[in-house]
Parts: sequence; structure tokens; C-alpha cells
Amino acid sequence: MEPHPPIPSDSAYVAPHTALGLIGSGMRVFVHTGVATPRLLVDALADRAEGLDHLEVTHLHTEGPAPYVRPSLRDRVHVRALFVGANMRGAVADGQADYVPVFLSEIPRMFRQRTLPLDAALLQVSPPDQHGWCTLGVSVDVSRAAADSAPILIGQVNPRMPRTHGDGHVHVSRFAALVACDDELISPPRPKLDAVRIEIGRHAAGLVGDGACLQLGIGAVPDAVLAQLGDRRGLGIHTETFSDGVRELVEAGVVTGEHKAIDRGDVVTGFVMGSRLLYDFVDDNPAVRLLDVAYVNDPNVIARNPNVVAINSAIEVDITGQVCADSIGTRQYSGVGGQMDFMRGAALSDGGRPVIALPSTTGSGASRIVSQLQPGSSVTTTRSHVHFVVTEHGVAELHGRSLRERAEALIAIAAPEHRERLAADARARFGR
Repeated sequence: MEPHPPIPSDSAYVAPHTALGLIGSGMRVFVHTGVATPRLLVDALADRAEGLDHLEVTHLHTEGPAPYVRPSLRDRVHVRALFVGANMRGAVADGQADYVPVFLSEIPRMFRQRTLPLDAALLQVSPPDQHGWCTLGVSVDVSRAAADSAPILIGQVNPRMPRTHGDGHVHVSRFAALVACDDELISPPRPKLDAVRIEIGRHAAGLVGDGACLQLGIGAVPDAVLAQLGDRRGLGIHTETFSDGVRELVEAGVVTGEHKAIDRGDVVTGFVMGSRLLYDFVDDNPAVRLLDVAYVNDPNVIARNPNVVAINSAIEVDITGQVCADSIGTRQYSGVGGQMDFMRGAALSDGGRPVIALPSTTGSGASRIVSQLQPGSSVTTTRSHVHFVVTEHGVAELHGRSLRERAEALIAIAAPEHRERLAADARARFGR
């Protein structure tokens, strides 16, 4: 085996605009995910794009501004969004970005098999250790596959990026250019829990027994569920992402992973987002493994653990159980992500429970349990895959029930002021 080149000295680091000189017209460039978004490189990419043509940028959600969709670049840069975050919704709406509907678990294979070939990847990494190995830090997700398949890697090396265990190791010799950085990672504000979310959390937590293996996302509803689990024992975590609520349960001894059939004792995830306390928690923590989502989100892998409880959110659910979680009518709001991966994996797990949890109404008071999804809405999760739906009014168990029985169960957990209308629509649809 050839020895790795020596670890670079400080003189090997270059300015961001120098590093981005490696990017040319017609390239497809991947940007690292979430709070790992390399902001210095992103800014330099946007400036570089002013002199290029037909540049394509692709990524999942990213945090912070996305200057490559500024108006002056409209005819030079196009974004292929694999998930639509807040900084991409306007660009998707006006055509400067296109959304690709795809299960999160399938994206790594698209990169590796060159269904979606990459020319370069912009990554934010932890500093190289004494052997020259950096890590992808808090976001391994699809970024592992991007690092494997893009010929050109440009690294933003940040000592504030946690050094994480799992699949995220990249040797410094793999980078065509390195940029030094000492910026704090973004810490999204922790959502405040209102009475509605607390009630949703209480009902959803009732579906979680001792020894369950959890998948939850990030946001008010997952936080509300986790806040109700302090008296459980032996919980496990196998999830595409987590935040501070999981950290707190690990530190309280509630999450031990002792009942998991695979990765026993380990917290398994694809990426994390949260406070500096969370980033310090995952730093050099061998009990937390950040892995490629081709593994984390594989339904067959998920199903190997018993008692998987997967709790996901939705924008609206119709009275047959169809779930729209990524669009508002025809307007793309987010993305497919890993919801279906985990809903199916939990359903196949021995004792597993796939759960959709959402408030019964929107902020304006409209019902989120609806007779029909809005015209143009996507069906993120089919009615065949949904077993439980939770609102602040209770739990509807749908698995094994007919369409009429599903409607009755869902109307019972809708907001009281909307139940009469929903019931009338159900009678008209199902004949009685």
C-alpha cells in the first residue's frame, strides 16, 4: 500500500477564491449538507460563477444564505435541489432551481453509479489528525457518497467542526484544495413547545415502550415526543438526524441502545443539527456513529432492529390516510427525504410502529385532516404505509382498517370545529 502524503502545513491552505478557481463552466458541484454547509466556499462559488456558464449546484438542504441563486446569476447557475430548504423555496418557485423527488436512501447510489454524476464537492471538515484523516463532521448523510464520487474535492477545514466516528473519514490527500476557517457552526434556535405540541408529544410517546428503537426528525413535534420519554428505559436510536433532545436522553441514561439487534449500544444517524452542546457531545464520541444514509435509511437495515418507532411529520393527511409532507398544493415546500424509508422500515420491524404526527390545524385555523389533499399536492407517504396518525386530540390507528373506518378514526382526531364537515364529506364519499 502506498503511504499517504504528509499532512499539509499552513502554507498549503489557499484563499477561497483561489480554491474555487478549480471550478469551470458546465460542472456539477455538490455542497455539503445542513450546518456543515461551507459558507466561505459557497460565497466564493457564487463569485466564481459570475464568470462561468451552465454551472449546476446540487445539494440537500443547506443552512445560511445561498448566494449562487442571486438574480445576477440566473442565466449562469442552476440548482438541482434534492431537498428544498428555506433558502431554496423562492428559487424553485421562480425556476432557478428544480426539485428532484427521490428517497434519501437512494441518493448515494445516484452519485456512485453516476445517474447524477458530480464533478466537484465543497465540504467542511474537521482538521486532519496525526495520520492525515479529516472527517465530514456533523453531516455524513449523502456527503459520504459525494466525497467518494466527485473527482475534485475542495475542503473548508474548521477546528470547530466535531471529529465524528463512523463513515465520515476523508484523507487530506484527497482534497484538490484546502481553505482554512475558524467559524462557529450554525446552531438553529430550538423550537418552543406550545400546548398543542406538548399534547401531540404526549399521545405519540404513548406508542413508545421500553426498549424501542427511535427515529425522529428535528423540530417542535420530535422535541415534544422526546420530552415525554424521561421515564423509559433502554431506548435505542437509529435515525437519519437528531438534535439536542436525543443528547439529553442519552445523558440521562434513557437511551442505551441495549435492545438493538444491530449497532447495539450505538446512536446511529446520518447528520445532526442543534446547539454547541450537541456538537461537543458528538465530538470524538465513539458511541455516536454518523453513517452513510445508504445504510442508515435502508428499510431492510431499519427493519433488523425490533420495536422501531418512526415518528414523522406532515403538512396534511386526507381522510383515507394519504400523507402530504413536502408540498403545499403545487408549491414545493421541502422534500421526500427519509420519511418513506423509515415508515416502511418501521412497518417491517418486529413490533415496529410507523407514525405520522401533526397539529390538527394550521396557524390560520384550517384543518390539516382534510377530505382531499390540495390540488397538486404530492403524496409523500401512501395510505398503505401509514399505521398511526397522531394529533393533539389523540391517536388514529389505521393499519388493517377500511377506507370508511380510517375516515372515522381520522375525523375523531381532527379539530372539533372541523369534524362535522369532514364527516359529511366522508358520508358522501363512502355512501353512508
